[in-house]
Amino acid sequence: MAKAIRQINKSIPNYAEEQNQAVAEIVKELAENREAVLAAIGVLKGLNDLTILEAANSLLEQRTEVAAIAIGQINQPAVHNIIKSAMGLFGFLSAMNPNELETMLQGVSHGIKRLSETGHQGEKQSLWKMRKRLRSPEIRAAMTTMVDFMEGMGEVFLENNKKH
Repeated sequence: MAKAIRQINKSIPNYAEEQNQAVAEIVKELAENREAVLAAIGVLKGLNDLTILEAANSLLEQRTEVAAIAIGQINQPAVHNIIKSAMGLFGFLSAMNPNELETMLQGVSHGIKRLSETGHQGEKQSLWKMRKRLRSPEIRAAMTTMVDFMEGMGEVFLENNKKH
């Protein structure tokens, strides 16, 4: 028959053995990821050359003062208005059809380009020539678009006035 086990000996590594094992694991990982480690060292060297690491270290040392200043700046009414406006802008952009927005922005961009060309030429237009240009399909399309835009904006203004 087998002998009964009466005592269990656990081997508890000492501090030096744990340190040696940790160093061995780190060296093994460094060797396996050599390219990534060298790239990270290159990035850190570049940041150090630009003194970005020094600035980041200073920020960390003074983090409570920096946080107090940042919170003070964020807590100003102007910043609240900027945040609300940005949220409204994102809501507006998300409600628009991307194709319609692209068409509208291309039209605005091209119109500004034509405006700058006209400004550089400095050519004066007679009333007769202006009247003649009003009949062009491009100007009629733009005028119709602007009138529709103003009509839609007016509808929303009237609806909001009724609500308030």
